[in-house]
Amino acid sequence: MGNLLKVLTREIENYPHFFLDFENAQPTEGECEVWNQVNSVLQDSENILSGLQAYKGAGQEIRDAIQNPNDLMLQERAWNSVCPLVIKLKKFYSFSLRLEKALQSLLESLTCPPYTPTQHLEKEQALAKQFAEILHFTLRFDELKMRIPAIQNDFSYYRRTISRNRINNMNLDIENEVNNEMANRMSLFYAEATPMLKTLSNATTNFVTENKTLPLENTTDCLSTMASVCKVMLETPEYSSRFSSEDTLLFCMRVMVGVIILYDHVHPNGAFNKSSKIDMKGCIKVLKDQPADNVEGLLNALKFTTKHLNDESTPKNIRTMLQ
Repeated sequence: MGNLLKVLTREIENYPHFFLDFENAQPTEGECEVWNQVNSVLQDSENILSGLQAYKGAGQEIRDAIQNPNDLMLQERAWNSVCPLVIKLKKFYSFSLRLEKALQSLLESLTCPPYTPTQHLEKEQALAKQFAEILHFTLRFDELKMRIPAIQNDFSYYRRTISRNRINNMNLDIENEVNNEMANRMSLFYAEATPMLKTLSNATTNFVTENKTLPLENTTDCLSTMASVCKVMLETPEYSSRFSSEDTLLFCMRVMVGVIILYDHVHPNGAFNKSSKIDMKGCIKVLKDQPADNVEGLLNALKFTTKHLNDESTPKNIRTMLQ
């Protein structure tokens, strides 16, 4: 166990310092049930990312159909191009629901009394690693989605076509797959700039709301502790040199940003306040010390998807660092 998680005996600036081996943590017997449930979701995550990365959209077909409303062949071509894409979009959305349940299972395990976040990390490193993998996936998904405007264009065309019912007898079986209620939910999901992050934020907030007997601090301390874990691994050569792959450093950066955003949405005062248990100045500095190409999307996520950055209580130097 000690090999997987080293808890330093000292605490610098009152922030906990840990090392988690994100590359090799394996579930103990006590973790296996939750680990297996979450793993069944995570093992599909790379397929979801590959599918999103390969998403080409039906922009040309849609433009042709709109410009030639009386040409039935072009209408049919656009419709037949859009339908498989909508099935794909439903698959991504359905995965977000599975991810939401997986996150809540992990939060339940990593926050339950009588253990502190530190003790949970000591005892359940493999679950902490899965929590990190969910955040890593989420930021990768949202980074890709932001670069594909075709998604919303394709889905808008699909909804307009269905609602006007202008195309008859053309693959309308799709309504069995994506009925109006499903289309409404998908529309809200894809309207978000960062839909997966929004899903996780809502899931975490709902977890806190639904578990009224669980102190809020159990959840926020879990998140702030994870942020510290990642920050220390990134800024301490003794730790970062242990990783066999440079990708693990990018993994740590994404996870750190993900937990900061979740903390900012769940904690009443947010992550940027002076009373925050997250060393925001240190976390931003760690990101800015990396090659710009690796962190531009992550710094933008902190700027645009957090809740409290522009509060009056946010110190000016923190705001300046993110400008």
